[in-house]
Order: sequence, then C-alpha cells, then structure tokens
Amino acid sequence: MSRIPDLFAPEAFEAHDGGPLYLRLSRRISEAIEAGALEPGEVLPSEREMAHLTGLSRVTVRKAVQALVSSGHLVQRRGSGTYVAPRVERVEQALSLLTSFSEDMARRGKRVTSVWLARALHSPSPEETMALGLAAGDRVARLERVREADGVPLAIERASLPVSILPDPVVVGSSLYEVLAARGLQPSRAVQRISAANIGAADAELLGVPVGAAGLRIERISYLPTGRVVEFTRSLYRGDAYDFAAELRIPAPEEGRTQ
Repeated sequence: MSRIPDLFAPEAFEAHDGGPLYLRLSRRISEAIEAGALEPGEVLPSEREMAHLTGLSRVTVRKAVQALVSSGHLVQRRGSGTYVAPRVERVEQALSLLTSFSEDMARRGKRVTSVWLARALHSPSPEETMALGLAAGDRVARLERVREADGVPLAIERASLPVSILPDPVVVGSSLYEVLAARGLQPSRAVQRISAANIGAADAELLGVPVGAAGLRIERISYLPTGRVVEFTRSLYRGDAYDFAAELRIPAPEEGRTQ
C-alpha cells in the first residue's frame, strides 16, 4: 500500500491537456497494474479515499473505477471492496478429445478446485427429460459448481445425470468422470454445441468478470459405448481465458460423395 499515495498524487491531475479526469485516473491505475506496481488480488482504497487522495470528485472516481471493472482490470466484491483482477492465462482445449476439466488442467500442471453450488437429486426439467431420454417418474442428479485452476474461476458447470447412472451426487469430488469410471460408466463419446454468450450478472459474479463479458456456452451430451446417454452438461466458460481448437482435414474423395 506504500505505492498508493504516489499513484493517486493530486499533481498528476492538475494538467489540463490529458483528457477527461476519469480517463486519466483509469489510465494511471491500469498502467500501474500492467507494470506490476499493483498486484493481482490487491485491494484499492475506497472511492471516498481515492477522491480524498486525488482531489477529484467521487463521481469522477466512480466513473474511472467502473471503466476498469468493465475492462476486466478490477473486480468489485459486494461488501468487501475493489480488487485488482487476477491475471488469467489462456487455456487451449482440443475439441477432438473427450476429457474432463480436471484432466485438462492436470495435464497443464494446474491445481484444480471446485466451488460447489449444488449437489442433489431433483425431478427433471422437460429439457433434461428429452436430453437424457428419461421416463415418467425418473429423477436426475444435478451437479452445479464453479471450476477453478490455480484459484482462478474459469467455468461454471451444470451437469445432469440419470439417477441410475449417479444415485448419490454427493460422492463426486474433484472429477465426475473418475466416479463414473469407477462404476464402469465413463462415457466414450459426446456431442458438443458451442455458442457465444454475454455473461449475466449472477454468473459474472461467480466468475469474477464484468456483467456482459464475453463467454462460451457449451452443451454436451455424452454416451456410453452402448449408445445410452450418461450425461447432459451445460457449461459457461470465460471468453478471456479459454480457446477451443479443432484439427480439420480434407475428406477423401469417397467420403465426399453424395448418395
């Protein structure tokens, strides 16, 4: 915090040719973050304190802070304060492999954690009934969690499975696929659909990103070798942290023929 007085010194805002005051303040903070003078996770003074240090109005300070929250440089935690956002290393995942989040991160040497939001049995929604091929009276196991790598939230995962596949969702710890493998029910193939999404307020707070930030919405239906549906998962990934890559090839002439 010893750097704070220099960062918010009022002399920096006395010149009249540096553009709007809120932009000058936001630029000073963002430059300090990029230079490492403000570190990820570091708390900033309150708006009242920043206004006092800089000699600017609280309206100007608030506008500067909101601009940095929108750009992803800062995060605000209700009742706690404003913090420098964690640095996010982009992750690339191959679309040709059916792997779990835990496996993906472990291969990269990252520490995987989950913040559980829900693990329980429910009556299925119409969407779950159709995706999982359920009959009347069937129930589903729902798993909802925030997936983190090295403490940084990367995705929100909402999985639904037939109770016949997962009778007790509480047994799932770090990896769902490990539990399924132990039961001899690990999926062998899946169909995924990926679409762009703007992250809503509730999910943005869980992922530590601005409301409306770019995200990737992924729906996955996974199958056993017998063709039986084992999993219906809807995930929301941070757009600033995830890249999905696919290898493409030109089909052989016989593959390209029409019937």
